[in-house]
Amino acid sequence: MVHETGYYDLLGVSPKASQEDLKKAYRKLALKYHPDKNPNEGDKFKLISQAYEVLSNPEKRSLYDQGGEQAIKEGGMSGGTSPMDMFNMFFGGGGRMQRERRGKNVVHQLSVSLEEMYNGGSRKLGLQKSVICENCDGYGGKKGALEKCSSCKGRGVQIKVQQIGPGMIQQIQSMCAECQGQGEKFNSKDRCKNCNGRKVERQKKILEVHIDKGMRDGQKITFTGEGDQEPGLEPGDVIIVLDQKEHPLFQRKDNDLTMKMNIKLAEALCGFKKTIQTLDNRMLIISSHPGEVIKHGDIKCVPNEGMPVYREPFEKGQLFINFQVDFPEKDWLPEHLMFQLERLLPPRDDVMITDDMEEVQLCEVDVRTHQRSASGQPYEEDEEGPRSGVQCQTQ
Repeated sequence: MVHETGYYDLLGVSPKASQEDLKKAYRKLALKYHPDKNPNEGDKFKLISQAYEVLSNPEKRSLYDQGGEQAIKEGGMSGGTSPMDMFNMFFGGGGRMQRERRGKNVVHQLSVSLEEMYNGGSRKLGLQKSVICENCDGYGGKKGALEKCSSCKGRGVQIKVQQIGPGMIQQIQSMCAECQGQGEKFNSKDRCKNCNGRKVERQKKILEVHIDKGMRDGQKITFTGEGDQEPGLEPGDVIIVLDQKEHPLFQRKDNDLTMKMNIKLAEALCGFKKTIQTLDNRMLIISSHPGEVIKHGDIKCVPNEGMPVYREPFEKGQLFINFQVDFPEKDWLPEHLMFQLERLLPPRDDVMITDDMEEVQLCEVDVRTHQRSASGQPYEEDEEGPRSGVQCQTQ
């Protein structure tokens, strides 16, 4: 049992989550709360990154499960990777030195259906990107007219001193708002009228995203050099991350598909014939023979009807079918006909009953009350006082 669940709650997963579950949760939350997309959610982004850094490391996760966040701090395992470095490493952006030579990568999440991953296809994605201003060739204004910024004296940063208590001061360094951290600027008459001195302009770019058969949830499609352009830097990449939508019938695991199929008790005992519509709209017919008993929870498979294998589309996984047997409702058969049914079924087991045995009553279970009891949640109080234990409903 884990000591606390704060990090798990931040990622929206249970303490029993696998590494794949953690990756999927971090990927969705990091894209949602990234400062480029949500400038006001910087703290949330940091907390998500901190939680994933701990839980994705088996040693740190074990320590956290035993002693919580305090154990991480006392064990000297807090901190380490910055949230932005973690984001870039996770999405293939490289390290800090690489980013200094290249522009930032732009990451977009693209929701795709299981049908698209099965059949393949293409989607058009429109995005806004920065490109070098054509009017000034990325210079920002009239060549030779750059002046040292008077506000920061060419340093690109401004330092403010604040008093935080008697005899205590604090220095705060921030980017110069006048020159945007460049240390130089144009006066208004020499500034490029097209980009207003920013050296870049915004343009809409349409990317055609090809989804190959067999691609998986979380797979990345990279458009090299299609990121924002900056003077003096190689453009970064646009990285498309596929996000598979839930399917109403099929669940995917690697190259296999699983589904549940409900059958009647008569079908389970006497045979059945059913149809399944595949992800490419073919109709499969499956059947069982009379006398081939299908038990509740039995799993059968149909070979070569799973997902296509990525880059080997003529190879497919398997389709697993989990059978759920629907039993009749209470009192479905009149009591005087029960003996006829019993004659057709396998015989009962004989039970030896002695005088020292005690006969008890079976009753229905209030499942919701039982679940609250198992989780340790308090029960609602009624007029007669608090209830305790599993509640039975007598007939």
